[in-house]
Amino acid sequence: MDDFHTSQPIFVQIRQRLAEMILSGNAAEGEALPSVRQIAGELSVNPLTVTKAFDALVDLGVVEKRRGLGMFVKPGARAELISHEREKFLKQDWPRIAAQIKALDLDINNLLTQINTDQGQTHE
Repeated sequence: MDDFHTSQPIFVQIRQRLAEMILSGNAAEGEALPSVRQIAGELSVNPLTVTKAFDALVDLGVVEKRRGLGMFVKPGARAELISHEREKFLKQDWPRIAAQIKALDLDINNLLTQINTDQGQTHE
């Protein structure tokens, strides 16, 4: 699980992994998240890096610190994360992707067909 890439800071990648746990339901609302020490040990990173990832989720309003107990997923966290991630995708990722589609002269209908074909293969 410690396969980090150099395109983003490690704390951002850890934050994304924690967000994915919430989005996928592996960390349900009201449930405790793994501890800073546990994550730091599993990923072989500095605990301050993990704390920074948690702080980003606290700032987003999807995780809360409970003194002496750890970090917990707040009620409504999944819906908030979906909203945040969609907005981020549309503002940051989509313009770059759309420009690349145009530059490569790709047909959007063929791309959509390919996506539907790929999804059908993964659900079998």
